[in-house]
Amino acid sequence: MASPSYLSLHYASSIFIVAILHYCMSYCAVGYDAQTVSDSPLLTEKLGINRTIKVDINGNGEFKSVQAAIDSIPEDNSNWVIVHVRKGIYREKVHIPKNKPYIFLRGNGRGKTAIVWSQSSNDNVESATFKAEAHDFIAFGVSFKNEAPTGIAYTSQNQSVAAFVAADKIAFYHCAFYSTHNTLFDYKGRHYYDSCYIQGSIDFIFGRGRTIFHNCEMFVVDDKRVTIRGSITAQNRESEEEMSGFVFHKGKVYGTSGVYLGRAKGPYSRVIFAKTYLSATIVPEGWTNWSYDGSTKNLYHAEYKCHGPGAFTDRRAPWSRRLIEEEVVPFISIDYIDGSNWVPVWI
Repeated sequence: MASPSYLSLHYASSIFIVAILHYCMSYCAVGYDAQTVSDSPLLTEKLGINRTIKVDINGNGEFKSVQAAIDSIPEDNSNWVIVHVRKGIYREKVHIPKNKPYIFLRGNGRGKTAIVWSQSSNDNVESATFKAEAHDFIAFGVSFKNEAPTGIAYTSQNQSVAAFVAADKIAFYHCAFYSTHNTLFDYKGRHYYDSCYIQGSIDFIFGRGRTIFHNCEMFVVDDKRVTIRGSITAQNRESEEEMSGFVFHKGKVYGTSGVYLGRAKGPYSRVIFAKTYLSATIVPEGWTNWSYDGSTKNLYHAEYKCHGPGAFTDRRAPWSRRLIEEEVVPFISIDYIDGSNWVPVWI
């Protein structure tokens, strides 16, 4: 008869093997690649970049200002160039103009490299700390922050945009966006956000971009000025033919205050949360048509296999949707933004 110690060792080995098999079945079967990380070296390799402009606030680079480095790039640039922004807080407004595509803005990490300004305005674009208006732009490891103090509710002081994204084929990797009201103006074009952090209170992701947010964190800040609850999204799709909509795939929502997943900004507003962790910050109704008085029949506010204490759908707004796999697949695929043709790395 085998000794008790041998049986214990055999049992422990069996448990370990089963755990390994479970891991492989859970991840490998869905195409998970443990070796794929959307880091800066891989992005640089995929884009084939061999030119770098260094920005260092302490003077150890070619420029001390991010905008000065952008200004040095020729108009109608046709080759990818890295603007490497070393660690530091760069207090300036930065604009990527329409005639300067193929820029890779590379920081030293969103906790180390930050572009910060403080401005509120009755014009969202005017208030923006960072503006990207050129096609084929990529940012990695940078924080964008508008630290304007919270103003009076329902006034122009609410507009304090951290980033205005207004061109086609733009991607952000491991970046962060900080403000309160109207943090990220995802205005138009095909966009991809991977592993980003976005913080705000009311309408803090808005616009009419055709956008995938993959594995992103949305942190809700309490806004005690108003009785209505805030909303993560205010998407403004205006017609059935318009190819726009925000898709949140995986990631998580959490924070300090109750919030809606989104509110209707236009008659065909389209937002989808798929396989996302929703904390108790999500109110039971989930969605709202506050300030929109039109028909709700064409709104496309939807969820698919979300989880967490805020994911229960029993009390959701009556026009919101619970999708099945066949309905959600076209949206969570990189093909939704034609990404296989321009996104350098996706997971």
